[in-house]
Formats: sequence, structure tokens, C-alpha cells
Amino acid sequence: MNNALRLILLFREQPSVRLMEAREYLGVAHSTAHRLLAMLAYHGFVRQDPESRAYLAGPALVEVGLAVVKTLDVREQARPYLEELAKRFGETAHLAVLEGNLVRYMDAVESDKALRVTARTGALMPAHCTSLGKALLAELPAESFQRVYPAGSGLDRVTDHSIDSVDKLRDELVKVRRRGYAVNSEESEEGVGSVAMTFRDLTNRWAAIALAAPVSRLSLQRTEEMVDALRDVVHRIDQSTVDTQVES
Repeated sequence: MNNALRLILLFREQPSVRLMEAREYLGVAHSTAHRLLAMLAYHGFVRQDPESRAYLAGPALVEVGLAVVKTLDVREQARPYLEELAKRFGETAHLAVLEGNLVRYMDAVESDKALRVTARTGALMPAHCTSLGKALLAELPAESFQRVYPAGSGLDRVTDHSIDSVDKLRDELVKVRRRGYAVNSEESEEGVGSVAMTFRDLTNRWAAIALAAPVSRLSLQRTEEMVDALRDVVHRIDQSTVDTQVES
């Protein structure tokens, strides 16, 4: 039972697990790893991709996750701050969490301007191509980052501006940690830029909040104003989290 739970927890750090990876991660025999994955597949916690043969999160695991999200919803916690930021700057505010090497857009308040960044709520994007994703990746422990991004591997590019290697991504994350925020300059969509910062939700998990706008409206001064506003919002979210935990 312990090893089965450890395998399930592994999906928090990477989107797919191969049989060899499961065997090495658990330190068990090939047959034992296969039996555990087969048991999880039987109960719907994982499913096997017919082409790659890798194991992915199954419907039962997704249902459990959604059930937890409904009771501990970071969207409810962050929504007032998204509305505040979107109203102040007239730009789109996004909320996201990390899923392996992808970023999941949980909520958004869209700008009402004709030229705007559209809300991506529910969408998945490569984390290395977004400010939200890079902000969240910068919070990962070194061993977790290495599992998701093996050294020397390449990265898919969404645009010509996207980071295309793990080494470059690692260098970028050093900058993110030093600045305290992440930027995206046309890396996920041509003509679009954004800035993002992280915070811990009520369950102590990392989430990120961002302001996104057409690059034509992202002057250096305006970007700095957005960063200041995000820093203030994150501070208030963190304080409200502490207050809530003390009360409970």
C-alpha cells in the first residue's frame, strides 16, 4: 500500500511515469513495479498510453483531485485579487498552478479592452513558456526540477522566443529567484507579455498570479508598476493565509 501511494504522489511532480522510472523510484523489482501499476490502472488511478506505454493520471485520480479542489479552492482565495489587478491596470489577470512540466490556468479576469489577452481558464501550457510557469518552477526543490527536466534535454518552443533547453531554463530561474518575479516576453504567444509572482494557498501549495498584456502596452515603467502591485497583492494573500490558519 505504501509503494502504491508513493507512485500516486509521483504524479504531482511529472505528467507521466514509465515502468522503469517506477521501478527505480521505488527501488523494487520490475515485476513488483508492474504489479503496482496494474493495480492502480485497474482502479482507475492511472492509465497507460497505448503508443508511448507510459502511465498517465487516470480518471479516478482526477476525480479525487477535483473533489479536493472544490473544498479547498485557491480560486476562491485569489479571485478578489484578480479582480483588483484587472480593474487597476485594465489588463488580464491570471491564476495558475503547476502540474508536472505544465501550468494549469485555474481562473482569470479578462481585460475589457478591444486589444487584450484572452482568458485561458482551464488550459494547460508548457511551464517554461509562461511567466506563471517559470515563477512556479523557481519554487521547486532541485531534485524535483531534475525529475521533471532531465539535464541536457531540449524543450519544445511555442514561439520563436521560447526557451529551448533545460540549461537556459535553469539560468532563467536563477534570475526569477533573484528578482522575485518571472517575466514572459512573447514566449507563449506572439505579441503578448506578462509578469507573475507566487504565493502559498490555504493548503500550503504554491500557486501563481500574473498580469498579461499586449507587449505594445508593456513599457518598462508600466511593467515595474505591475510588479509593485503584484508584490503588494502577494503580501496580502500570504497575510490572509496566515490569519486564516491561526483562526482555525
